[in-house]
Amino acid sequence: MNAPLSATRRDACHHFLDEFRRIRDTLPGRQRPWLAHLRDQAMQRFMEMGFPTLRSEDWKYTSVAPIENGLFTLAACTSAVIDRSAIGALALPGAHLVVFVDGRHVPDLSRTDALPDGATLTSLAVLLERNPRGLAAQLGHVDDYPSAFAALNAACMTDGVCVHLARGTRLEAPIHLLFVTTSDKLAVHTRNLIVAEPDSCATIVEHHVGTGTTSCFTNTVTDIALAERARIVHHKLQQENTRSCHVAAINAQLAAESRFASTSFALGAALARADIRVALDGAGAECTLDGLYLPDGRRHIDHHTRIDHNQPRCTSRELYKGVLDGAGRGVFNGRLVVHPGAQKSDAAQTNRNLLLSELAEIDTKPQLEIWADDVKCSHAATVGQLDADQVFYLRSRGLDDATARALLTYAFAAEMIQRVELPSLRQHLDGLIRTRLPQSLEALP
Repeated sequence: MNAPLSATRRDACHHFLDEFRRIRDTLPGRQRPWLAHLRDQAMQRFMEMGFPTLRSEDWKYTSVAPIENGLFTLAACTSAVIDRSAIGALALPGAHLVVFVDGRHVPDLSRTDALPDGATLTSLAVLLERNPRGLAAQLGHVDDYPSAFAALNAACMTDGVCVHLARGTRLEAPIHLLFVTTSDKLAVHTRNLIVAEPDSCATIVEHHVGTGTTSCFTNTVTDIALAERARIVHHKLQQENTRSCHVAAINAQLAAESRFASTSFALGAALARADIRVALDGAGAECTLDGLYLPDGRRHIDHHTRIDHNQPRCTSRELYKGVLDGAGRGVFNGRLVVHPGAQKSDAAQTNRNLLLSELAEIDTKPQLEIWADDVKCSHAATVGQLDADQVFYLRSRGLDDATARALLTYAFAAEMIQRVELPSLRQHLDGLIRTRLPQSLEALP
């Protein structure tokens, strides 16, 4: 049973309930009875669950008080305005671009004309209004929503992208999903659906940005389904400002012999939480989860991952690294479950953390649950500071102390950037990482 709601949490939940009621008649698909019923049920579930507290095992290191106290508002169906040049500066060269501003698709800023046959990119709001066939099953049932944030997203989702790759479709250029928030005190709820049919292949970049000093709350869900032998590479880049909150869920289901690679780069927001769940549902499926988080100042960044080996001969690899400075705090919880019958599973999980200040803090918790006897599984977690001998070595070669430390920090983080196969994204990430390091590093190649 759920714990009774405190007065503060009850008020926060009722605030979102009032906001939902205020804009319900403007949400996409409002004329679809099944969707209206789903939204109402999801909001009811949110009210029953309430915001998570520190007494919850999955949230004991992360307080959501900034969201509860933020009094964020839900945007009605209006057209947001943003400078086209700002989008151009963020867009990845050569990518199929889909732009969302304040939770709404902006076709005039997007470019999807060069999509090959077999690939479709459609606004979720457009599909809900015009052709919702099949979406009821994809959006799921209210009982499928494991958290209050997932239920809130289902109730309030305004838009998102539906990606469908037909059998054998292979995209050479990446798909760049750019979500920009411009309005202050705005709560944005987006839902993305990605379906890859057998033997299809694509790279998708999900990019969240908050402009200026706006305070916003992003609550996003991305569902990914891979059929037999499909391959999806999903990059998530979160670079919102220090007044924002970001909660995200990525759910991937893999059929036999499919391949899924996920990288999460959490570089912004005052409070950021990512829940990544992968179900290896077909024999021979493989997944790779990588991540880099950089909490500094007073940022709080939390990653919870779960990989379920449900079938035999599946492989998973997981590497998350954190660089923590100032009074920044990181949380990593990696759970790996090998279910009965999932023989020949091969899994490895690693979390490495670099603390640059005395006030920085990391809570790391790798978990293995193994219910099969013919498996190969390992996990490791490390927390440390820069090696004094390495700093001394670089200083003996003529570098000052600040540059030596910056170079070693950059090398620690750059390993994750180099694992990104997409050159344009790799270059963009490299520039972002350098801006978080001392000025003296900018002159180095």
